Amino acid sequence: MIPYKILLDEQDMPRQWYNIQADLPNPIKPALNPQTQKPLTPDDLLPIFPMPLILQEVSTERWIDIPDEILEIYKLWRPSPLHRAYNLEKALQTPARIYYKQEGVSPAGSHKPNTAIAQAYYNKVSGMKRLATETGAGQWGSALSLACSLFGLECTVYMVKVSYHQKPYRRSLIETWGANVIPSPSNLTNSGRKVLEEDPDSMGSLGIAISEAVEDAATREDTNYSLGSVLNHVLLHQTIIGLEAKAQLAKVNEYPDVVVACCGGGSNFGGIAFPFLYDKINGKDIQVIAVEPSACPTLTRGEFTYDYGDLAKLTPLCMMYTLGHDFVPPGIHAGGLRYHGDSPLVSQVVNDNLAEARALNQLGVFEAAMLFTRNEGILPAPESAHAIRGAIDVALECKESGEAKTILFNLSGHGHFDLTAYDDYLAGKLDDYEYPDEAIKKSLAGLPKIEL
Repeated sequence: MIPYKILLDEQDMPRQWYNIQADLPNPIKPALNPQTQKPLTPDDLLPIFPMPLILQEVSTERWIDIPDEILEIYKLWRPSPLHRAYNLEKALQTPARIYYKQEGVSPAGSHKPNTAIAQAYYNKVSGMKRLATETGAGQWGSALSLACSLFGLECTVYMVKVSYHQKPYRRSLIETWGANVIPSPSNLTNSGRKVLEEDPDSMGSLGIAISEAVEDAATREDTNYSLGSVLNHVLLHQTIIGLEAKAQLAKVNEYPDVVVACCGGGSNFGGIAFPFLYDKINGKDIQVIAVEPSACPTLTRGEFTYDYGDLAKLTPLCMMYTLGHDFVPPGIHAGGLRYHGDSPLVSQVVNDNLAEARALNQLGVFEAAMLFTRNEGILPAPESAHAIRGAIDVALECKESGEAKTILFNLSGHGHFDLTAYDDYLAGKLDDYEYPDEAIKKSLAGLPKIEL
């Protein structure tokens, strides 16, 4: 019998990250300088990133070694367990076999430390004293705060204001590890002040918070910017998830027919999916699904084009699926999925039909979260619950067809600090929300005019 938990020993942890840029049938288009709209050079990025991360951003090497210093810290929680969801399978009465990678066992409770530790390390060895970043729901802010604490760096986190108030305990966790948390938009940056002048009651967005963090980093010589998703090097660091999952499934002679992950900026989707997409690119028959909220339908209703990563147009222009850089999504509880754009790498694999995207409504997602926690015992974050809903939908399709598919999804974080969201769901206060076509058209009308 396949065990409930499939474990790897510490010595079996992957010692390299997988870089999908080596294998894409169609390489991603280069990022552009926001001032000149010419392809970025390493010198353009040096004011906010250390050179090792810049080199990883543009690398086309398939395997990149993980430094020993990072591996030693990874051992605090890695390798993470792979679970067979026997109880969920029974509740669904499905012939499908469901597995989930449990990334909520990290100290910060999500997959985010996989890149936070790496980014803090490379900034430390490059001489930085301080990092500035943004956070949506707080998972990334807490992960970077943890990493900076371990490497002796100062940390400032611009937290989207709606999440700052919705998720006070994530804010407390960030502060417990020593970081300074600022609700965004704030009056501490030009970017924040401009937003507040136009809308004093703005509850913020990731695009606004990114502007503030980038401005902070660019105006201080001792400070670099750190991002928890979207960029190539971030997704690179997350591939340890999928590499471990491959090794764990091999121990029980399994391989997934379907891989599912939620997708906001793309870090946890890329982390579990890219190692399997390597196989698909090389001929393996596998379905890969990115799940996003219908309230922020970047991959399913956005446009594949160049856009800025932030509201103030301080970041490079990237070729990606986008709803427009001035798009401000509603304050749904899955704050980590409320981003107007998506990773260029994830966007490319979706555009090339190597992966598909599905948008889900909030109530169905929480219904799936409740079914999961009452059968598997783990309370998922609202972001992770999107992957659960996606996996359940596939399992129910198997129930109808009689197919015994193997399904793998990424449980990218626990929901212990999201109980306000569950309170609202149990009290019947949540509504489904699909972003109106007219509002998306208005936001897309502001896209920059770039020759493709």
